[in-house]
Amino acid sequence: MKFNYKFSNLLGTVYKRGDIIFTQDGNCVISPVGNRITIYNLKHNKSNTLSVEGRFNYTAIDLSPNGSMLLAINEKGEAQMISMLTCAVVHRYKFRQHVNAVKFSPDGKYFAACCDDTVFIMTAPSCFTGEFRSFVMKRVFKKAHDEVTCLDWSTCSKLLAVGSKDTTTKIYTVDYLDNLSMYSLGGHTDKVVGVFFEKKSLDLITVSRNGQVCLWEANIDSDDLVTSEVQISHRKRRKLAKQEESDDDIDEKNVVEKDKEYESDDEQQDSEVKSNKNNTDEKKLLYKKLGRHYIGDALRSADYKVKLTAAQYHKATKLLVTGFSSGIFFLHEMPDVNLIHTLSISEHRISSISISPPGDWIAFGCPHIGQLLVWEWQSEQYVMKQQGHSLDMTCLAYSPDGLYIVTGGYDGKVKVWNTSTGFCFVTFNEHKSSVTSIVFSANKKFFVSSSLDGTVRCYDLTRYRNFRTLTAATLVQFSCAALDGSSELCAAAGQDVFDIYLWSIKFGKLLDVLGGHEAPVSCLAFSPALTSSRLASASWDKTVRLWDCIESSSDCETIQLTSDALQVAFRPDGEEIAVSTLDGNISLFSTASCEQTGSIEGRNDLGAGRADTDLVTANTNLKTKAFTTICYSADGTCLLGGGNSKNICLYSVREAVLIKKFVITQNRSLDAVNDFINRRFLTEFGNMALIEERTELEGGDVAIRLPGVRDGDMADRRVKPEVRVHCVRFSPTGESFAVAATEGLLVYSQNAGIDGTFRPYRLDSGSTPQTVRQHLKDRSWGHALLGAIQLNELTIIQECVESVPPSDIELTVTSLEEDYVSRLLNSLARLLEDSRHLEHLLLWVKAAISGKRKVPPNVLLALEKVLTVKYSQLSKICDFNKYTIRCIKTVGEMIPKREEEAMDTSDNESSGRGTFSDTD
Repeated sequence: MKFNYKFSNLLGTVYKRGDIIFTQDGNCVISPVGNRITIYNLKHNKSNTLSVEGRFNYTAIDLSPNGSMLLAINEKGEAQMISMLTCAVVHRYKFRQHVNAVKFSPDGKYFAACCDDTVFIMTAPSCFTGEFRSFVMKRVFKKAHDEVTCLDWSTCSKLLAVGSKDTTTKIYTVDYLDNLSMYSLGGHTDKVVGVFFEKKSLDLITVSRNGQVCLWEANIDSDDLVTSEVQISHRKRRKLAKQEESDDDIDEKNVVEKDKEYESDDEQQDSEVKSNKNNTDEKKLLYKKLGRHYIGDALRSADYKVKLTAAQYHKATKLLVTGFSSGIFFLHEMPDVNLIHTLSISEHRISSISISPPGDWIAFGCPHIGQLLVWEWQSEQYVMKQQGHSLDMTCLAYSPDGLYIVTGGYDGKVKVWNTSTGFCFVTFNEHKSSVTSIVFSANKKFFVSSSLDGTVRCYDLTRYRNFRTLTAATLVQFSCAALDGSSELCAAAGQDVFDIYLWSIKFGKLLDVLGGHEAPVSCLAFSPALTSSRLASASWDKTVRLWDCIESSSDCETIQLTSDALQVAFRPDGEEIAVSTLDGNISLFSTASCEQTGSIEGRNDLGAGRADTDLVTANTNLKTKAFTTICYSADGTCLLGGGNSKNICLYSVREAVLIKKFVITQNRSLDAVNDFINRRFLTEFGNMALIEERTELEGGDVAIRLPGVRDGDMADRRVKPEVRVHCVRFSPTGESFAVAATEGLLVYSQNAGIDGTFRPYRLDSGSTPQTVRQHLKDRSWGHALLGAIQLNELTIIQECVESVPPSDIELTVTSLEEDYVSRLLNSLARLLEDSRHLEHLLLWVKAAISGKRKVPPNVLLALEKVLTVKYSQLSKICDFNKYTIRCIKTVGEMIPKREEEAMDTSDNESSGRGTFSDTD
């Protein structure tokens, strides 16, 4: 399938809220990103977002001890057990309330979840026995007087320590024990943020929000815990004992007469029972407070609002890490509470901390700015430091080879992302206001961004600097920008001035001001042809103008539209333009004759969800929808469009029909995702979201709020961001496209994830894997490769490519048609990413490109992208080896010289001794 695009990765957002955890090997960090989960591989420097999508934002996650199961719970209490092997949801469960914390037991048999003031212990699906066990309730505890905040398991998986907002820590048991029912620890004056068991011990460490650290010592070990033979509670046990005593109330005299001969035996048994009771009383679990320590006193003395917001403890190295609301974290060595290190990450709250199992890396998450970083505390270096846009993205642009994506946002930042790794490697902060558009140059050396601060800036990707700043004579808020094919001219237009400004990139001077529009210019686009300087401008005055910026910049051709123009895009060959208008249509015009060649009515395809506060239905709201961003595919046969909706539409340009519709999210935490309002929120007074909450209902005066003002804490407003698509762009290779939406930068690719679909090409009845392998045995390389390409299975193509000897590669390629050669090159580009046989694959590429064959440009761009990555990787290895060999060679040359010098000195000494003896 040519249009089999699937969700591949999520860039631009690295952390939203919730727990951060390490994998068991310590090489990967798992971070919740909205209603998706991203895994950052720190060893291979790559990020991967799971295809699993929740209905709401994830807040609590934990990984099983063997690393095969991931338990993810969203903000509505819906739990999903995700298999890390197949990336599929194994089981679902609804807690029906917000879950504050969740954690697996060390043996992997159970997991505990905290909901409000209740703690649930449930069985977990196990991979040790090979049997599936769904979520079965083991025990439920509701002993806390306030909300439960944190929990931790003992090493033996028999005890569970739970901290609460009521400043107490309670210890529960999984099974019924003879020497413990429940234990409560006090001593704190604020809510408990973290509670941790020591390794192979029952000793405890508790941390509260005001910086108090309490150390608790247990009088027994985990081996002294006695499991009851009958698994019933102590209360039921006492009731059964009373019933037995009442049933055995008989005449004592008859008993004495009958059992006289057994009197000595009964006395012995009574003494044994009394001794056993004394032993169990001695082995009952008791805790003793060893000490109380205060950390962060200097922070709170400077600012009383500073609170301890996150804590984590590494049991093997006895390292305690605490994070504060001011962005500072402390490292303490336990149990002496010695301060090891202090560092300020930012000025915002640290909400989650995780320590890798080896204990050398520490991960921190700051939800306010969307920052995720991994710190190596021994060498005091950053292993990973990633931060997304603090506000929504507004625009994006692909590099000509598809290796980089540049994004701009409302926060004024410009970030460059690597599509192969998924990481941001440079951030530019020169803009002082929202970035409105970004355009990449054709020579891949720089890109241009426009902003509402009145500047158009040019950034160099070689030295990572802002080398040119373009401004107008008067202050203009630029809403769009464009670069010509030669990367020498830059055009920009403002939303408050109806003129178009034209600069020279080389000299940085304003060349001309193009006037003629009678309304704000919404979009600019240069022709992609290298020899052309035609500029298309779309405006709210219902016109599209085509300018020739070199020959006669003042003359233009005007195209009249039926509605306001929102976006304009050139076809890759420059022969056609597409214009999206306010009425929801996309019109196609020829650039040579300015005549309309086609039209797409896509308003009903775009779809419209209903927000919580909308007074009209989704069908009525659909009349106001339009495509705010459009883009041609790499071959120019398709058109991709999006707007203020969760849908993205892919159209065929020739047939003007909808090919496929992509739904970017199912996240109900965003507004306008559903088409209907839930009936539970509809009362006799109307929609609950429209009913004004008033706190002073009694008395005479009622506080009436101003428009737009909400009651309560301004930082905790119940405002959901609305789902919308700000920008869509196709990759130059045509294999993927990127979407700048509310949730971040979503990348859709044709080769995404585990895809079991069978997509052959010109398949014959004799094209089977067995036939291909038989041809390989017979050394019939051409027939084997032809059958592998027809099957379109990458593993079979790889087997064929690696089996052909280097001397027969050129002859094998010459027997293929051009269509098969282009498909072979696509497969070679995918194989070059991970294969070790680099030279062998390059021989295939050389043989396929050489000659008079016509290779599609997108295939060449895909090869260029992969080879650029390989070149950068190998260049570092070559430089390291070159300097290492040079050092070894220099040291090797110095050793014989030193040996000769040593021999000379020894000879001189021996000759000197001889002459001295002679003279003597």
